[in-house]
Amino acid sequence: MNSIELKNLQSPLKEKYKADPASAIITLKAEGNIGDGISCTIETGRKIIEAGLHPATGGTGLLACSGDLLLEALVACAGVTLRAVATAIGAEIKSGVIKAEGDLDFRGTLGVSKEVPVGFKSIRLEFNLDTNATAEQIDSLSKLTERYCVVYQTLTKGVSIETQYHLQK
Repeated sequence: MNSIELKNLQSPLKEKYKADPASAIITLKAEGNIGDGISCTIETGRKIIEAGLHPATGGTGLLACSGDLLLEALVACAGVTLRAVATAIGAEIKSGVIKAEGDLDFRGTLGVSKEVPVGFKSIRLEFNLDTNATAEQIDSLSKLTERYCVVYQTLTKGVSIETQYHLQK
């Protein structure tokens, strides 16, 4: 795909988002299941993930969206961390489902509006657990999972990113 093809693909979307700003706000979702041992399974449908544009930016929907992958990473990290914390504090978790969803306004991503930030506006993380854990253990699970989940901490605290470009001549 070249720049003209991309522009032709995205122009109608940009016009739509200018005319109807609410149509640019899309909720992405990810879900994982607590696995055996210290694990969390993420349903991706593929062993090799090929990423591409989200349909809201002109993609076909056949390739993985990076926003979905970010939410899936949060779910996976939170699930593994929760399982590790539960193991450490002796809280039995029979099963569980972790869900993450986040809201994006694609007007920012497509440059339709400079006032709209690029990236997630908000992310919600939900734990549905089948457990006999006490209220005290659940409180510890919650605090320690948030404290030690790398992806959660990265998202909530932010991180500086150094970008480098190495050109091959």
